[in-house]
Amino acid sequence: MIRSLTCLAAAFFLVAASAHAQQASRLDDIIKRGTLRVGMTGDYLPFTYFDKTTSKFRGFDVDMAEMLGKALGVKVEYVQTAWPQLMKDFEADNFDIAMGGVSITLDRQKKGMFSTPIMREGKTPIARCADKDKYETIADIDKSGTRVIVNPGGTNERFARANVKNAEIEIYNDNVTIFDEIANGNADLMMTDSSETRYQQKLHPGVLCAVHPEKPFDFAEKAYWLQRDAAFKAFVDQWLHIAVEDGSFKRISAAWFE
Repeated sequence: MIRSLTCLAAAFFLVAASAHAQQASRLDDIIKRGTLRVGMTGDYLPFTYFDKTTSKFRGFDVDMAEMLGKALGVKVEYVQTAWPQLMKDFEADNFDIAMGGVSITLDRQKKGMFSTPIMREGKTPIARCADKDKYETIADIDKSGTRVIVNPGGTNERFARANVKNAEIEIYNDNVTIFDEIANGNADLMMTDSSETRYQQKLHPGVLCAVHPEKPFDFAEKAYWLQRDAAFKAFVDQWLHIAVEDGSFKRISAAWFE
């Protein structure tokens, strides 16, 4: 009898310990750790940019990350990644959340969870202003002699390779200076997110022009890519909801996009 009770007590202890382990969440871990690890490429203004002179990140999603860290009551630790490396770094659990202009894709959804979308847009061209009327459609672009430039490893390259069969595709590794290649005549256009074309148009007034950014070629949404944890996602979604309702999201967005 005593032996049976001992076995039952041990079994109960194991079940209780297992239940407790299952209840533990990444949200709990982040708060206990005192840091939120944010993965960023640092090469995608206005969302994120890593300044080598100051060794600091800046951008829309940097401001948002700091606000999220404050809401969690933890410090933000930035982990630099790159678009070709993003998936591997995410799978290796090098960060809790990926921010910095990350588009929702089904491949990424398989590996983690996405927050409530923060932006709706799609791919659209940016070209020299003198040539912008030449690239209204995919058919206009996909002609022999057209030079399409693209940064590697992300949705821009994927879109270009899926839609461009006759034009030349040039892979350019520096996503910060890639638009200078178009301005300087070394490439004809790039197809990227409409938010980025608007921003680069603002940075290169009269030189580079976004081509119908209000009517992109496809549909896409940006969000924050989270390691799979329901409690963490629920917190981030509620934080975004409050940020939209109290105007802080609009304030930060206006500082970078308007």
